[in-house]
Amino acid sequence: MTMSHRDILENLNKHMPLRDKLVAAHASIRQQFPFIVRVAVTLYDSKTRVLKTYLHSGDEGDLLENYQQLLDNAPSLKALLDQGLPRVINNMLTFAGGEHDRTKRVARHGYKASYTLPMFNEGDFFGFIFFNSSESDVFTEATLRQIDIFGHLISLMVINELSSIRALTAAVKTTSHITHCRDPETGSHLDRMSRYSRLIASSIAKKYNLDDEYIEHVFMFSPLHDIGKISIPDEVLLKPGLLTEDEITIMKTHARKGREMIDDLVDNFGLHNIKHIDVLRNIAEYHHEAVNGSGYPEGKVQDEIPLEARIVAVADVFDALTSCRPYKDAWNNQKAIDVLKELAGEKLDADCVNALVNNIEEIEKIQQLFIQNNCC
Repeated sequence: MTMSHRDILENLNKHMPLRDKLVAAHASIRQQFPFIVRVAVTLYDSKTRVLKTYLHSGDEGDLLENYQQLLDNAPSLKALLDQGLPRVINNMLTFAGGEHDRTKRVARHGYKASYTLPMFNEGDFFGFIFFNSSESDVFTEATLRQIDIFGHLISLMVINELSSIRALTAAVKTTSHITHCRDPETGSHLDRMSRYSRLIASSIAKKYNLDDEYIEHVFMFSPLHDIGKISIPDEVLLKPGLLTEDEITIMKTHARKGREMIDDLVDNFGLHNIKHIDVLRNIAEYHHEAVNGSGYPEGKVQDEIPLEARIVAVADVFDALTSCRPYKDAWNNQKAIDVLKELAGEKLDADCVNALVNNIEEIEKIQQLFIQNNCC
């Protein structure tokens, strides 16, 4: 005798973005536990010890979007990590008087209970999953045993997505090493400019309606902006002096070649499932476009230039100005900021420039964490 049965997680078999899978998983959870009204994922940046909101299954406009803080400034979450254990809060009134911004935001949502599960990949901590409840005193031991299964499923989905991106990044780095580490971009430069990019994206998120997933992908993809330089001959790429007009023409081809290389890598590694892969393509191809149309490879103007490319352009120029290079000493921040302001609205996007220069304290923190060690 056969019997019909519907797999409650059948939607996860479909080709869909990670956030849609999280929403589908949440819908399955609510079939058993209707009081769980939100599932959210935060990611941890081990280099800066910063926790960042990434994904949530709630409606758009979630009050916890575009939020980050040092793990050291979240003592209750830090304690979880130190213990390696999840946290159960069956009555959020316990935290009603909390002083931390995240606690206040959670309180405004009216959640009555919460379950927090740390995520680990091969023993390395990389974030938290939050299950928020509309009712108090619901997280019994029996309930938690079932929710843990969903939690680890969600964790594996996130790991799969991030692993795909890391595979792409690793392929680029390996290719670069095979070709003799040819691009004189230092690791510290990429660490800084990627975090400047995230800072800019977060600062303009409200105006441009950017969600956390987009912001995180800008952060993850920005270090690959100059992948096309791998194809530039040594005599041009490594030339210490000024380039001739012909050499400048050759150098400019790296933007289009970068896009082509990314397309090849995506095809060869089967990474079409990565959401926002077009963000990576746009960063590689258009980060040298100028808002007045004088850039390359297509001479795009203003909003014709994808936002992610405008963001990375500002981050890249600022770090280039404040870094030591074979042909120049490092400029101080104020001198670099003055130049950015002059370029705003001409070469660089004014919103992106303002977002960076108005966050000088955050800039200085990034610079202190990722100091350039190979000054000339």
